[in-house]
Amino acid sequence: MAVITANSDNFEAEVLNSDKPVIVDFNAAWCGPCKMLGPVIEELSDEREDIKFVSVDIDEEDILAEDHDVSSIPCLVAFKDGKEIGRSIGIVPKSEITALVEG
Repeated sequence: MAVITANSDNFEAEVLNSDKPVIVDFNAAWCGPCKMLGPVIEELSDEREDIKFVSVDIDEEDILAEDHDVSSIPCLVAFKDGKEIGRSIGIVPKSEITALVEG
């Protein structure tokens, strides 16, 4: 499954109303660590059909970033049943990323 790009128009449908756990990658095109984490998120999206992976560009969607208290990037926020269940800031190993939803 590919990483889905989310914005203020589809965030509720793709993330908050998702029938499976979601990991949202808040990032920016100019962010070096975000560029390093991006391929890991892509790889996980191919490996884990049970988790939805969503990308939000904070420069294009600053209100979404603000609404979810994102002040540092890369920031991964895990959601289940429309509620935040975990958060990670910076570059983390694949196992820590999936652990956000496995709790």
